[in-house]
Amino acid sequence: MYDNFTEIIRLARIEEDGQLLRPTQIDQDNYEMQVRAANIVKAGESLMKLVSDLKQFLILNDFPSVNEAISHNAKMYKENQINIDMKLMKLRDEMAADLYELEDEYYSSLYK
Repeated sequence: MYDNFTEIIRLARIEEDGQLLRPTQIDQDNYEMQVRAANIVKAGESLMKLVSDLKQFLILNDFPSVNEAISHNAKMYKENQINIDMKLMKLRDEMAADLYELEDEYYSSLYK
């Protein structure tokens, strides 16, 4: 990228002496600038692709953080399961007590 940019700056200087006619030299310089600018863009895109690949490699192959995240999620889900199980057992006990009271009321009622 740097070499192409330096050459573009060099081509931007006006040179009085030359073997080619002035319009021909201008066309040749213009074409060379376009080619060098395209090379800069291509090098920039390659650099962006390389950075993207490095990021992807880091994300996919960072096993310690992946394992830590999995362990954290497993612990969190286990705690949620324990809490839900406790709530369900409490609800079961309350329903059993209420059912016992309702059965007692039903069987001792005069209106059966």
